[in-house]
Amino acid sequence: MRLFGLIGHPLGHSFSRQYFADKFSAMGIADECRYDNYDLEQIDLIKEVLEQNPELVGFNVTIPYKEQIIPYLDTMTQEAARIGAVNCVRRENGRLVGYNTDVYGAGVTIDHLCNGVACKALVLGSGGASKAVREALRQRNIPYLLVSRQKAPDTITYEELNHEIMQSHTLIINTTPLGMYPKTEAAPAIPYEELTDKHRLFDLVYNPAETLFMRLGRQQGATAMCGGEMLKEQAEKSWEIWNI
Repeated sequence: MRLFGLIGHPLGHSFSRQYFADKFSAMGIADECRYDNYDLEQIDLIKEVLEQNPELVGFNVTIPYKEQIIPYLDTMTQEAARIGAVNCVRRENGRLVGYNTDVYGAGVTIDHLCNGVACKALVLGSGGASKAVREALRQRNIPYLLVSRQKAPDTITYEELNHEIMQSHTLIINTTPLGMYPKTEAAPAIPYEELTDKHRLFDLVYNPAETLFMRLGRQQGATAMCGGEMLKEQAEKSWEIWNI
């Protein structure tokens, strides 16, 4: 049995296990491969997971461990090191190698939303997922502003979002967990009344399929996409990495 999995906390929102179960069934390898959830209350419990599961070939990493996993790795790709976040790990002869497939997944969704139209972006949140999104934007030469609750030299706060900024940044990407199941009533504190039919909203949250962030945007005429496509694309890239 080849074992794969997902580490994070909490994992009640995750569709990854079902996604891979369906994939393995469709491929006719359900008797050979399994994908499990490892809901770890603290990152150092990963050592127990590895010790207890020697057949573990690789695993994905989600909130809140995309940055915290790095000290436990033996090495990582140059891209993952540059980003400073890892969401995919391959086990090679007992060594852990870190990758970032979120960049690929985010890039596919950004391409679909922008469809070749020049734009500037607002990136909401500054965690591990945000780092991957920013790398995807850099690769496409899309200028962006980072928005967070805390002021920093390269970061503005939500309170600083004014009419000029909102009108000049038509791609808005939520990388925070706000609105994720089960707390679906939450949404980033942006001035939704400033949104227009020129705006495109990308929410990395995929459960629910329509978040409050997306719904408020659509009410203003904006186009909105959830993280479902990104989930699929990064998962397929992870599968590719585990089978090199």
